[in-house]
Amino acid sequence: MARRERVSSTRRAFATTRRAATVSRSRGTALPAERSTAASAAPAHRTESLFVESPVVDLPFENTPAESWLALQCADIQSGALQSDALERLSALAMDYTPRVSIEEPDAVVLEVRGSFRLFGGARVLCRQIVARAHAVSVPVDWALAPTPLAALALARAKQNLLVSSRERLVGLLSPLPIAVLRWPYAQVERLESIGVRTIGALLRLPRAGFARRFGQPALQMLDRLTGATADLRRPHRVRERFHARREPDFELRTQAAVLAYLEPLLADLERFLCLRQAGLESLQLRLHHRAPVPTTRVTLRFASMQWQTSACRELLSLQLSRCALPAAVTLCELRSGALRPRIACSASLWRAGERGAGVTGEVPALVERLRARLGDEAVYGLCLVPEHRPERAWRVAEPRAPSYTSRSAKSASDDCAGTTASSNAGSLVTRRPLWLLHQPRDLPCPLSQLQLLEGPERIETGWWDGADVARDYYIARHRDGSRLWIYRERLAPHAWYWHGVFD
Repeated sequence: MARRERVSSTRRAFATTRRAATVSRSRGTALPAERSTAASAAPAHRTESLFVESPVVDLPFENTPAESWLALQCADIQSGALQSDALERLSALAMDYTPRVSIEEPDAVVLEVRGSFRLFGGARVLCRQIVARAHAVSVPVDWALAPTPLAALALARAKQNLLVSSRERLVGLLSPLPIAVLRWPYAQVERLESIGVRTIGALLRLPRAGFARRFGQPALQMLDRLTGATADLRRPHRVRERFHARREPDFELRTQAAVLAYLEPLLADLERFLCLRQAGLESLQLRLHHRAPVPTTRVTLRFASMQWQTSACRELLSLQLSRCALPAAVTLCELRSGALRPRIACSASLWRAGERGAGVTGEVPALVERLRARLGDEAVYGLCLVPEHRPERAWRVAEPRAPSYTSRSAKSASDDCAGTTASSNAGSLVTRRPLWLLHQPRDLPCPLSQLQLLEGPERIETGWWDGADVARDYYIARHRDGSRLWIYRERLAPHAWYWHGVFD
């Protein structure tokens, strides 16, 4: 009797000592940031009690495996269209925390968050924040954190709502779950239940060779990925390359000011979209839908430099909307971006604008954008050089750019154009071209006898391959009013004279 009491008391003492050591070890290795964040960042949210009561297995996460996967299972969403929209919102939310996001059709998202624990104050605080944000965007979720993505999915589908950091305890937690959480085909699940296999634990105890022979090698490989015996390679979620958002007001918008105020959430989403992708855009289109049969009103913004802040977009949209009259009340607002461009961060110049050594500022692009918003796209444009011998084809209209965005190809094209014509009398290269070049050559503004030839001839003979060949001798002539003209004489009969440009 005494020996039995002594053994019992020894067991109780050993259990008490082990629990105390576990508590002290947990408290000793917990991060200060995690303790302070958990104490101060406890939002008054309906999911708070869920995290307080949720079991945590083997925290803290100092000795966790290399990966920790968080599964978010959409709850109480039956419609396929609603599930697709919910998955899109969940994946966009998850990209704020990690780039390793994978979508599990039709109703779940898994994300690898091991590297984000220290950034957000620990695993519990991170999971609380993600789940709270999911509820804020009207997507209720069941969740679980586990060392493997399939295990996290299985626990979330079983509504366990727990955090697991130890791979050794993973099988024990998965064993009581029904095999239905694996989402295997119904015929396969029914066949397993007919032989008495109703839980994952019973499934894992089956002989591997016989299981693979009866149910296939893919099912066995899935069990290995579930427990972490083999790696689980997942297809990453591809983010959209262009922004597209629609918003339908509860009432009809009849004024430009009301439309601009209603676009504020869409512009905020656009700026966040660009920030997450470290990208900018060069064009943006607003579509205002009206009741049929009134056609859609389209407002297009083209930026002179890459934009990633919506303050400029808001101002230009205000100017554009002030120029156009709404044909009818607006029932739907749609915002579409052009192709994204990678944003390259650079430091500001040490010198102020206008000083020697100062770089290009944003004043020129901003001025171009304002002028285009007020006067229209066709009123403000840039010029681009083309590698072509014929002067009237050596340039074309292009989008206005800031000097820092001038392409190297345009510069090389201008260099090529400058050195392609030769003087017939001296054989030297002639690079002088008038600043004002007419769109098409015109007749001389006065008789040839009233012009004094200063330089020339410069012969240009080309274009035989496209049927628009030219054969001209160009001269620089002085008019009696003192202006210098660029004129030429046709080498073929009837040897007519034409005026092509003005130097000053």
